[in-house]
This record gives sequence, C-alpha cells and structure tokens, in this order.
Amino acid sequence: MELDEVIITRAIFEEYSKTFLDYTDIDVALVGGGPANLVAAKYLAEAGAKVAIYEQKLSLGGGMWAGGMMFPRIVVQEEACHVLDDFGIRYKEYQPGYYVANSVESVGKLIAGATSAGAEVFNLVSFEDVMIRENDRVTGIVINWGPVTTQRLHVDPLMIRTKLVIDGTGHEAVVCNTILRKIPNAKIGELGMLGEKPMWSEVGERMAVDATQEIYPGLIVAGMAANAATRAPRMGPVFGGMLLSGEKAAKLALDIFKNI
Repeated sequence: MELDEVIITRAIFEEYSKTFLDYTDIDVALVGGGPANLVAAKYLAEAGAKVAIYEQKLSLGGGMWAGGMMFPRIVVQEEACHVLDDFGIRYKEYQPGYYVANSVESVGKLIAGATSAGAEVFNLVSFEDVMIRENDRVTGIVINWGPVTTQRLHVDPLMIRTKLVIDGTGHEAVVCNTILRKIPNAKIGELGMLGEKPMWSEVGERMAVDATQEIYPGLIVAGMAANAATRAPRMGPVFGGMLLSGEKAAKLALDIFKNI
C-alpha cells in the first residue's frame, strides 16, 4: 500500500481536533503530568470522571524518570505498595518497610495505567491562568502551547471549563502561585508564601499526603505542589507519598463532586 502524506496529516489533525474539542468541558483538569496526577487520573477515570492531564513538556512523569541522581531506581514505603500493585509495577523489598522499583518502568506503567483507564493526555500544553467565577470558585483553566510559553511568544490562549483542577506541578505549584499573584488576599499557603522547606524525607513524605486538600474552592493540590503550598519539606527520591497523594486527591475530587 502506498502512503499518502495528506491522509496522514489529515488523520492526525482531525482526530486530535475532535478530542481537543470534546475536552473543552471536563470534570477534572490535572495540571502537570507527574506521578501524583497520573495516579489521580487513573482512579478518577476508573470512577467515570472525564479527566485530562495537561503537561507542558514533551514527556510525562516529572522527576520520577531519573530516580535518585540519575540512578533509575526509586524507593517506595510499604504503605504505598498497593498503588504499585494497581499499576502492575514490579518492586522488591530492600529492607523491611523499604521497597525498590525501576523508575523507568514505574513511569511507563503510570502513564499506561492512566491512559488505559480513560484519562486523556495533552502534552506540550502549558497552564497559563485560571478562570474564577461565582463564589470565588475555580471553574476553568487557560492553556497555551508549551513552546509558546517557553519562548514567551505573545499568542492568546484558549480556555477549558472544568468542575475541579488538581495542581500537580511539583515544586513550583504553578496553579497556586497564579491565584496568589492574581488574587493577593487568596488564602493559600503559609502567610501567602509557597515553597517547600529543606529536605526531611520522613516529614515530607507524610506531609505530601496530609497536605493533599482542596486548598482553594475548586482547586486540589497534590504531590510536591501540596508540600510547596503548605511549606512542608521536600523528600528526595522516595515516591510513596506522591503515589498516596494522587490516590487521596482522586478520592477528594469524587467526594466534592457529590456536592457540586
């Protein structure tokens, strides 16, 4: 069979355009494609929610790809092993309570698990702003192409309507910081300041889960963004807290849906 370049181009453009238009009105917009949001996306999609992940970079997975200092292994504590099981990620016990997994396999299976469950991924798409309407509630996000943002080109964005937003943008907590910048009196963070404290794995891991919450009406914060939003410590290449944070974020979102 001869391949027609025009048909190839049309197939890509038409199919992507249909999906993009279908996802201009969704249940949950997950900003950032790191491990916490990938976990949340799978559980939300399995529960029937219409969810989309928006990742500015070409690839998803955040800092998990590199493991610890480019040694492609991660540590997960026992409490989070059930999440690894849900995604079919292999791991082995290193010492009692400490489990080791291949970081590359972990990211690959997190992505596969989320997309297979029905979550849609828009990579190379960056978050630019929020939409806030009645009762000071977040009702949507403003997006642009990732390269437009990185190159600082003056290109007007497009908008996505959503019932909830999950900020999983890591250390930068981009969605939270945007609200603070646009609404200075917004009650986010400690005295209006964001950013995690110095590394303390034990406390940071616990706080990643404890700090996962609806931190502003319509906005849930998860993963390292939860630590940054609550001035909790960073934790390094220990990822149990990230996984459990994503699981908790999904449960919170489903509970909030009941009251919307």
